[in-house]
Amino acid sequence: MNYRHAFHAGNHADVLKHLTVVGLLQALTQKDTPLFAADTHAGRGLYSMVSSSAQKTGEAEDGIGRLLAEAPSDPLIHDYLQVVRNARQQTGDMTVYPGSPWLLSHLTRPQDRLGFVELHDEEAAVLQSNFAGDRRVTVRHGDGYTAMRALLPPRIGTERINRGLVLIDPPFEKQLGEFDDIIAALRDALERWPLGCFAVWYPIKLQRSLQPFMRRCEALPARNVLRAELLVRAADSPLRMNGSGMVIVNAPWQLDTRLRTALAKLAPILADGPGADSLVSWVRQPA
Repeated sequence: MNYRHAFHAGNHADVLKHLTVVGLLQALTQKDTPLFAADTHAGRGLYSMVSSSAQKTGEAEDGIGRLLAEAPSDPLIHDYLQVVRNARQQTGDMTVYPGSPWLLSHLTRPQDRLGFVELHDEEAAVLQSNFAGDRRVTVRHGDGYTAMRALLPPRIGTERINRGLVLIDPPFEKQLGEFDDIIAALRDALERWPLGCFAVWYPIKLQRSLQPFMRRCEALPARNVLRAELLVRAADSPLRMNGSGMVIVNAPWQLDTRLRTALAKLAPILADGPGADSLVSWVRQPA
């Protein structure tokens, strides 16, 4: 496995992914009952924007850097940017960017439980160190899809947790088969935990190539399936990532409205050429 998220942390894909995670957790924590939150491809949880890896690509400058500079007026964007600022204040490092595990751990509550999975040896060790003081967190070293079977359905002691979020954020290093693995994992997970919410990140090169994946998502045994995408340029080249998307299975009420408004403001700020745009639509309408 060669992928290291440190090269890409804070880029436009992270902005979309983490904005969505903030919206999901805000919705899920409105009820007092415990929830479970998991990240199947967790990385290390915190990243320095002045590391050699980040400086090599400069992707954060065109992602979170632009957004912090402009900070458009929108409630969800405001809350997401506040999470980033809080991470910097709490760590004392004004160059840090919080990854998904940090968001999950700091936007949940004492009664909630969390599970993080990372395949890469070094990243898993850093992840374990970063969350060693949080007794709610279990860190697993291994394959995220396999770990989902062990993590679901989640429990506190003998009591089952019925609500929560699983973030599936694979590196898409495979030439073929990643979408097959995602669909298989979702079908299995929905059998084990039918009320859970599942958020899947995916890259966009040629947008039309996503149609078979969307048809398979529509057929999932779920209450609903929402699609949210952010393009920084026209999705007409198979040679580069032109944007990214999130499929949210069992999306909470009104998330579509909040994302649609926020992403419409993000697209012109993060644009890197003609064709920058956003899309929020139902793949499978709520019942």
